Amino acid sequence: MQTITLNSPFDMHLHLRDNEMLELVAPLSSSTFAGAIIMPNLVPPVDTKEAVLEYKDRILRAIGNDQFSPFMTLFFKPYSKEFLESVKDSISAIKLYPAGITTNSEGGVESIDTVALAPTLNAMSELNIPLCIHGETNGFVMDREKEFMSVYESLAIAFPKLKIIMEHITTKDAVRMLDKYDNLYATITLHHLLITLDDVAGGMLKPHLFCKPIAKRYEDREALQKVALEAHPKVMFGSDSAPHPKHAKENCGCAAGVFTSPIALQVLAEFFDKNNKIENLQKFISNNACKIYNMKPSSKIIVLEKKEFKVPSYYEKGDEKVVPIYANETIQWNIRNYNGK
Repeated sequence: MQTITLNSPFDMHLHLRDNEMLELVAPLSSSTFAGAIIMPNLVPPVDTKEAVLEYKDRILRAIGNDQFSPFMTLFFKPYSKEFLESVKDSISAIKLYPAGITTNSEGGVESIDTVALAPTLNAMSELNIPLCIHGETNGFVMDREKEFMSVYESLAIAFPKLKIIMEHITTKDAVRMLDKYDNLYATITLHHLLITLDDVAGGMLKPHLFCKPIAKRYEDREALQKVALEAHPKVMFGSDSAPHPKHAKENCGCAAGVFTSPIALQVLAEFFDKNNKIENLQKFISNNACKIYNMKPSSKIIVLEKKEFKVPSYYEKGDEKVVPIYANETIQWNIRNYNGK
């Protein structure tokens, strides 16, 4: 039976939410991933050192004995250099959200002005704190990421020593940007490698595939697939796994987010295998992230096998139910064991 062994798989963009939802979804990542960059868009947002440490403590309690490192982030706002020095050892990055552009981003940045943001961004550059960005404007929904490319350019030029992560890129325009500026990097999600807008709304609407940034065109998916399969050194896996309660997805005000964590590694193995690039999965899922974020891999080993697995219809804890991507469908790879389990 065909197998693949992964060393220290990392998810470089993960939503764990809080309270009962956190208790449900955190173990679904920590069982197979060695660590993850944790998004700070809670209510209220994680924007103080105390909030960072308290949230990290809640995550560690939720995952129990799993070998998993939550790499914490701050919600971007103007911060002094003194504050950033005090919190630097407790965070791995700061996440910038344009105001109102996605879930719980109402307190984000109203205008991304390089002059106005310079004090914080210069301090981040000096302290080597990466800036993660949800790169969308408020324009027409299919063009929001493309329109944001000029913002990435202005930031890359104005702050050449600042490591900028273009989060969950979805377009060929963002892929082209990777090789244009030395300080631009990117995460790519599982679902954007697999789906286009046709899969979401080309026939009957599929709410569990609805996400922001919205899935794009075939040529955009092809551009993402190419750099992921080649394990381009400036891209890394970031699931953007975004759990919402089942009732919040299956209604007329469908929440944006695709829940992929429980089967992300299995489906990635299937995708890389089908494209005869299984040897590059380790780079995409771990090695590139370690280089970009200057992280050391852990000793967590995951063994996957080419064996059919039926995806559950939902995962639940207490009153919370969350539907994963490919619910009730059969995928071709499964987890054999992790660290001897």
